[in-house]
Amino acid sequence: MTRVKRGNVARKRRKKILKLAKGFRGSHSTLFRTANQQVMKALRNSYRDRRKRKRDFRRLWITRINAAVRQHGMSYSQFIGKMKKADIQINRKMLAQLAVLDPTSFHKVVELAAQAGN
Repeated sequence: MTRVKRGNVARKRRKKILKLAKGFRGSHSTLFRTANQQVMKALRNSYRDRRKRKRDFRRLWITRINAAVRQHGMSYSQFIGKMKKADIQINRKMLAQLAVLDPTSFHKVVELAAQAGN
């Protein structure tokens, strides 16, 4: 049986991991074993947090809408219920943007929802 030299393959694998670990602090970016552990952890976290980011932003938008709607004497849940009755289809991201950047048009949307909800 012929001898298999694995130097090239092993070096490529290690270089790939160390490239991914670039910017990590201390030995996490230089030593292969610790770098490998940290890269696996980082990839696991990034996968999880790509999904979590969507939840976090939705929570932020709901909080902003709630704060803006309460200035008009309504709660968030009442507002969303009236929006559904009025068949106003603006998503939460756009509502939050309106509330922050253009309060006058947001006020008009709240008034429309309130009229249709009664």
